[in-house]
Amino acid sequence: MICAIEQAEGYIASICFKTGPPETVGVELEYTVHASANPTTYIDPDRMCQALGDHAPPTLRPGAASLPLRHGSAVTLEPGGQVELSTLPQRSLTALHEAVGADLAELSERLGRAGLELGGTGIDPHRPPRRMLRTPRYDAMAATFARRNDAGRTMMCSTAGLQVCLDAGPPSRWAALHDLGPPLIALFANSRHHAGHDTGWASARMRTWLAMDPSRTRPVPDGDDPALRWARYAMDAQLLCVRRDDGPWTAPAGVTFADWVDGALGHPPTYADLDYHLSTLFPPVRPRGYLEVRYLDTLRGADWFAPAAILTALLADEPTIDRVRELCAPVAGQWALAARLGTADPALARAAAAVRDLALDRLTGQHLPAALLQDVIEGSTRNEPTGA
Repeated sequence: MICAIEQAEGYIASICFKTGPPETVGVELEYTVHASANPTTYIDPDRMCQALGDHAPPTLRPGAASLPLRHGSAVTLEPGGQVELSTLPQRSLTALHEAVGADLAELSERLGRAGLELGGTGIDPHRPPRRMLRTPRYDAMAATFARRNDAGRTMMCSTAGLQVCLDAGPPSRWAALHDLGPPLIALFANSRHHAGHDTGWASARMRTWLAMDPSRTRPVPDGDDPALRWARYAMDAQLLCVRRDDGPWTAPAGVTFADWVDGALGHPPTYADLDYHLSTLFPPVRPRGYLEVRYLDTLRGADWFAPAAILTALLADEPTIDRVRELCAPVAGQWALAARLGTADPALARAAAAVRDLALDRLTGQHLPAALLQDVIEGSTRNEPTGA
């Protein structure tokens, strides 16, 4: 049992930041799924289950084997039926490209045999949000988000993100990833259109996340002690759900985890409750022992490799990190502006181009194979224009 806030904060700080030499990189790729014949139709759960076969997750088919794909990637589903590919961490960009490319091709082939295909933007351009999955967690999330606005429903059912997972390394990585947020959101924003409408935002996906619940989606405040800042952020976040053996998991309105520790629910939380609470927090950069970059729209086909390679290159050493922070300083904290205007904003366009060029220079110096370097160039330049 957790009986004091200081006890909880110390636990959070101890498990979420594991410093050491950065060695691995991984990705989590989310995609909306559409019928090839008519992308506006909703996918029947049985059809999705048939397509995924032994790779279907238990949330779709209780008791499913949920086998990984050939190169080890796990397949899961988001509440609206978005499919997620979570890779094993790899020790090089070349190894990551090979493993993810193979598993993504296998997933696409399986869906294709069922007449389904993966989307390629950060929000569903064709359909309004509608849930496919019913679980106690998702039911509670939907109820909690609905108290505020419709953004939570859209996030759960319509958004698709590209997450890059990096070893925590030195504390400067944490700060640099936040500085890079606005320029890279602008560079890779591709989700202007949602449910058949032009939203007017370069990244309607990021707009949705920022509007949901600031207590769990705003950036973690800057400071000299990231672990302590994250711990306090987590304690101040409102409960999204409370697990129960019987009955719904809906959380009481306005109660934070710190309130729970102080007795708001009549019984103290356990460390398992705290671990679960941490899984319901969605800041743009989330520490999970490693650092999970969550602010990018998903991309089409093999273009996922560009942001993974760019982020890896830009965090390779302290001199590069220092230069990154200098280049990003003029647009620091401009998360909403990046989501709204993307590279149509001149300052964001300059910062995005500068960090991309710096990354390409570093990747060339690291002797990335020419074919993969070309993938990075193409993947970071062929996004749909933000003014489309």
